[in-house]
Amino acid sequence: MENNLKQWAKKILESAEISINGQNPWDIKVKNDKFYNRVRAQGSLGLGESYMDNWWECDKLDGFFYRLLSSYISGSRLSLPVLLGFARAKIFNLQAISRAFEVGEKHYDIDNRLFFDMLGKTMAYSCGYWKAAKSLDEAQEAKFDLICKKLDIKKGQEILDIGCGWGGFALYAAKKYGAKVTGITVSKEQIKYAEKFCEGLAAEFKLQDYRELNSAYYKNKFDHIVSVGMFEHVGEKNYKTFFKTAKNCLNKDGLFLLHTIGNPKTANNTDPWLNKYIFPNGMLPSLKQIASNAENLFIIEDVHNFGADYDKTLMQWHKNFIAKWPKLKNKYDERFYRMWNYYLLSCAGAFRARSIQLWQIVLSPRGVKGGYKPIL
Repeated sequence: MENNLKQWAKKILESAEISINGQNPWDIKVKNDKFYNRVRAQGSLGLGESYMDNWWECDKLDGFFYRLLSSYISGSRLSLPVLLGFARAKIFNLQAISRAFEVGEKHYDIDNRLFFDMLGKTMAYSCGYWKAAKSLDEAQEAKFDLICKKLDIKKGQEILDIGCGWGGFALYAAKKYGAKVTGITVSKEQIKYAEKFCEGLAAEFKLQDYRELNSAYYKNKFDHIVSVGMFEHVGEKNYKTFFKTAKNCLNKDGLFLLHTIGNPKTANNTDPWLNKYIFPNGMLPSLKQIASNAENLFIIEDVHNFGADYDKTLMQWHKNFIAKWPKLKNKYDERFYRMWNYYLLSCAGAFRARSIQLWQIVLSPRGVKGGYKPIL
């Protein structure tokens, strides 16, 4: 039986030009023969957990996933965890307001020091814009500037940042463009950091879910709205509510920029391993889901895909993480190291294979007069 499972895995991987115990840096080295049955039974969850358990190794995980996903072979199959995930997403609202703070508590509140060491001085936890950038910090500031230009932010304008993170965009928009920024997040640690990060600037931060904006800001219309790397936590059942909330908070002549990771195909579930260990209750939207839920609320003025830049961003985060690990390992164990390593490099490989995307979408409540002029 074990030999049959090994042959099954070998056949699948060979079609992606990956060998078991081969010499290439993207080949996998199996240390525990139970690996084959675990992956066969649990799909991507078994693949990730067995790596965390040190059952297999790979010198270049990003290269492994790039080849795997480029060949249109998924590490996930219709195993029990996958089927249960689909069922849960269909039956329950996994991103209901009662669960809104779960991802903050389990991921974003881990440790501000860890994120600072990994993300750099901008504390931007989203795709950088590498068109002319030569470093991670330059790419993140270029992304902030791109957003400000796409929104045509003017001095004194009031900006709402839905999912403000550690305040990187707020700092940039307030400092460079003279904007007044209100940021909201579901992470207590992000609020603490953002308030110190933006001290002395026209920026304030609130610990709240976006759905609370209806009552808190219904009469306070913002000149523009930005949401960077937060829509992945909204969920299919809440997309319409999200867009309605944004429209209620936006001036009739304002613009809304949505920056989100996207799925090239419509789905209602996420990768089981990422859901369990990194982003609980996450879901990647498709353009179809975004467009259908924005219908009758917004005009889609511009769609810009620079998902390939996320590969570079993730590889830089990984480089920083590895460089800082000698210090971080005093707080985190080897299993955490392998989990974080797997997370960053598997995602880099996925963006390199173009199996997931990064979109910046500009929307307006009633259409820009004369037409929106795209900025790249």
